[in-house]
Amino acid sequence: MYNRLFTLIVLALLLAFTPFAHAATATVATTSAAVTPIAPIAPITSSAGIPVLTVQNAGAGQNWSLSLQVVALMTVLTLLPAVLLMMTSFTRIIIVLSFLRQALATQSTPPNQVLLGLALFLTLFVMSPVLNRAYDDGVKPYMDHQISAEQAIPAAAAPFKHFMLDQTRDADLQLFTHLAKEQPYASKDDVPFRVAMPAFITSELKTAFQMGFLLFIPFLVIDVVVASVLMSMGMAMVSPSIISLPFKIMLFVMVDGWSLLVGTLAGSFYT
Repeated sequence: MYNRLFTLIVLALLLAFTPFAHAATATVATTSAAVTPIAPIAPITSSAGIPVLTVQNAGAGQNWSLSLQVVALMTVLTLLPAVLLMMTSFTRIIIVLSFLRQALATQSTPPNQVLLGLALFLTLFVMSPVLNRAYDDGVKPYMDHQISAEQAIPAAAAPFKHFMLDQTRDADLQLFTHLAKEQPYASKDDVPFRVAMPAFITSELKTAFQMGFLLFIPFLVIDVVVASVLMSMGMAMVSPSIISLPFKIMLFVMVDGWSLLVGTLAGSFYT
């Protein structure tokens, strides 16, 4: 699973930077006409792993496979948080979990490491069908030398785009389509990533805040009741949060809050 996830992220990054690479290539071609042109990179069949890449320059071949893999790895490690936030369910999950901790008023309990770990593994659970489809459609055929990199990148990226668009509200998609000065798209396949990503993030933020609001309501009722009781007893100097905290924890445990919350979060992506 983690090898598939790493390979899919590499392909997603290549997809994101393909326009910039073509622009850079065009600039070099126009400004450096005297330089000996470099032949296109062609994959060479290897027994296992990523196909070896060889650059032909003036008739001489040079193997850049290891260097390209190291550069790709460093790029993935640098941009992994941005990719994780833009293309997966991580945004909604971590925001809702943060709202829960604030509603309980437990300060740093659960700690940030626990919330991040739960959000990451829940994200892998939710995204596993998307990852498997992207691997089967794009990565595996490319690793088996059945399709080229130009065909593998859109094939592996298509499941992520469909997932994002399934979770995106029509109003958010129309907003960014208008901002991009594009015409309405006939199907999801026609929506580019530069429109799908910001629309998906905006829609995810709205959904997460709506779920956080619903989480706050029962705990807010407990705070109001406790504060009213303390005022009627003349104990205005006592902080209501100290008294209400055990009641909120007891309520959350009695209704099996963690299972209910995690199940609702996971199920919200399949409706």
